[in-house]
Amino acid sequence: MHPLAPEDAGHAVDAVFAQLSPRSRYLRFHSPVHRLTGPVRAGLVDLDGRCRAAVVAVVGGPDGPSPVGIARLARSGPESVEIAVAVADVWQRRGIGSRLVTAIAELAESLGYTALSGAVLPENVAMLGLVRRIFPWVRAHYDGDVVQLAIRLGPAAWTITDEDLIAGLTAR
Repeated sequence: MHPLAPEDAGHAVDAVFAQLSPRSRYLRFHSPVHRLTGPVRAGLVDLDGRCRAAVVAVVGGPDGPSPVGIARLARSGPESVEIAVAVADVWQRRGIGSRLVTAIAELAESLGYTALSGAVLPENVAMLGLVRRIFPWVRAHYDGDVVQLAIRLGPAAWTITDEDLIAGLTAR
């Protein structure tokens, strides 16, 4: 895992997208996506290293290194970022996603962010389980057709608030 440089983003996004099945694309983008349109692709490759950043997983192959996964963050508030993750189908359930999520969380914290968020489709059981394993303190709630995840980072992760207590009591 390493930070994705802006000049490498286009190649990495295209390579990972090409390795996603229609089902994986649906789970990542929350709708059927057959190809990356210009505006969507432009948004994914627009990295500034602060408000929009990414990490990439690369594996060696016969033709050289190849991107197999990307985790991206986008600033959503003064101290928070939204994250999104995609892993090539043949590399799923091999630990790539866990390492990407951990790396993007570490990057977010190093940039001074104290909270991660993400929207996951309820049928994406693998991603929901992965997040719960890495961040057992995650707060999750249904919001329409998605599960909204809220994860605190750094010292904030260990602070218990009234909201945490109420969420814990009502979740049972």
